[in-house]
Amino acid sequence: MSGNRRKGYGPARGLAMLVEKPKDFKGTLKRMAAYLAPQKFRFLAVGILAVFSTIFSILGPKILGLATTEIAEGVMEQLQRIGGAGNPPALSIDFAYIRTILLLLAVLYFISFLTGYAMSYIMSGVSQKTVYAMRNEVKEKLDRLPLKYFDERTHGEILSRVTNDMDNIATTLQQSLTQLITAVVTVAGVLVMMLSISPVMTLAAIVMLPVCAVLTTIVARKSRKYFADQQSLLGQLNGHVEEMYAGHKIVKAFGQEKESIEQFRKINDELYRAGWKAQFMSGIIMPLLGFVNNLAYVFVCVFGGLMVAKRAIDVGDIQAFIQYMRSFTNPIVQTANIANVIQSTIASAERVFEVLDEKEQTPDSGEVSVSRDAVRGEVRFENVSFRYKEDVPLIENMNIHIKPGQMVAIVGPTGAGKTTLVNLLLRFYELNGGRITIDGKDIAAMSRENLRSLFGMVLQDTWLFKGTVAENIGYGITGPETARIVEAAKAAHADHFIRSLPQGYDTELNEEASNISQGQKQLLTIARAFLADPPILILDEATSSVDTRTEALIQKAMTELMKGRTSFVIAHRLSTIKNADQILVMKDGSVIEQGSHEELMKRGGFYAELYESQFAANRDLRLKV
Repeated sequence: MSGNRRKGYGPARGLAMLVEKPKDFKGTLKRMAAYLAPQKFRFLAVGILAVFSTIFSILGPKILGLATTEIAEGVMEQLQRIGGAGNPPALSIDFAYIRTILLLLAVLYFISFLTGYAMSYIMSGVSQKTVYAMRNEVKEKLDRLPLKYFDERTHGEILSRVTNDMDNIATTLQQSLTQLITAVVTVAGVLVMMLSISPVMTLAAIVMLPVCAVLTTIVARKSRKYFADQQSLLGQLNGHVEEMYAGHKIVKAFGQEKESIEQFRKINDELYRAGWKAQFMSGIIMPLLGFVNNLAYVFVCVFGGLMVAKRAIDVGDIQAFIQYMRSFTNPIVQTANIANVIQSTIASAERVFEVLDEKEQTPDSGEVSVSRDAVRGEVRFENVSFRYKEDVPLIENMNIHIKPGQMVAIVGPTGAGKTTLVNLLLRFYELNGGRITIDGKDIAAMSRENLRSLFGMVLQDTWLFKGTVAENIGYGITGPETARIVEAAKAAHADHFIRSLPQGYDTELNEEASNISQGQKQLLTIARAFLADPPILILDEATSSVDTRTEALIQKAMTELMKGRTSFVIAHRLSTIKNADQILVMKDGSVIEQGSHEELMKRGGFYAELYESQFAANRDLRLKV
């Protein structure tokens, strides 16, 4: 599971639902204890408050039994004195005594409420401070993790650990631990009170517990399979709905509405059957437990009635004992339920600790600092070796020399290593061998922040955040002037469409920037690069989502932008990089050809084949049209 849903606290759900178990319960519990250590005095206070709160609650039935006994004895005495004619004698009940008892009960229950409130208040602080510290630690850890970590995991999985698992830990610390402490103290206290009333009746109540446990285990084991099916089918249903709504235009375009509805109905029917069986099997637990407990109540009533008749016990004690029996069973079921919740929470903590235990990126040495204004843009790859997996070589002994101000195009088939080259240049990944230098300075000796400040990037996959158009263009620049933002937008040929938006440059983009087109998104990222005015540019098929006319205008503007600065252009359409100073042709992680367009075409090698195949494909397409 990437996320962890809270399990219900009801006996039926808690004992039958599937519980995710941690791999190392003891180890994870020790680490959690270390986070809770600073709150140990608060924990001690919660424990003391729990004891007092429970004691005050437990004393209630016993004291109330005194009032019941007083009333019962008064009634019995009246019945004994009734005889012959005349009015019956007045009840000889000490109402002042009963009033005192009720007043005492009100005070006890109020104190119990206050201690319970204080306990919840303290635990709220404990849980939030603990999770606050953990969340900060995870955020700082994520900032230090290499790009490889994020490449190997889905965004949803990472977010689930930072949000769902953290919330699970916080809720359990605040609610379940308090309930667990209270339940344990309640069971112990109630057991003492029951023994003080009648050891024989207490034995009858305890004997029923194994019977309840056996019945619960049998039903839970049978229902577990149905709950597993229910969770699996629920995942299928969610996936189908998400997929259909994400691609609803395609579904409609290909006329697959009926098939989609039929598939939904099929999964939904299976989910209904599995869910019905799961809920039925789970729901039958409570009636079974009620039946067993009622047998115990019958025994207590009959046996207690006989003892009252023999004057061996007060009638108020019988009433108190029945209340204690109810108070005795519920905390035990609740404790078993909470044990499942805690297991699930430890599993959540384990996933959080897995993030904290991940290998971090190589720390910055910061030995060398390069000023943007002083960068000439000479880049060298010297005997560079790199592999994503230890046993799978990708780049071996690569040597490239890019002179200052050159436009370098990187071409090659998918998987050749074009993007990898850029990732190494920006230190998103560390080299396995060799070095990369900028103006003769090893990038490994520079801080990542300093290194990346020298580059501007425009990628094929655009990224915009929730905010205004102006804020998106000015991303990465501290307090850019509005005039500079407009100038950059004009250079990127984005000014016209921006002014046509409802609020112009102040138009708010939503979280996915879906209120503008893909081509418009790309124009904004190009404007961002114009505004940044970096010494070195990286362009990854930056005009793939714009029309031909706009592409021609942007290419012209970018030609101006690239003048006097080193530029790396990852290109798929070879016609766009014919004017490059140097073309690197990559295949299987190696640079197999270098040179200008004319030189490579004369050579008649791999580049010439790629170019001719694209030219032929375009010519055939024009002929068909």
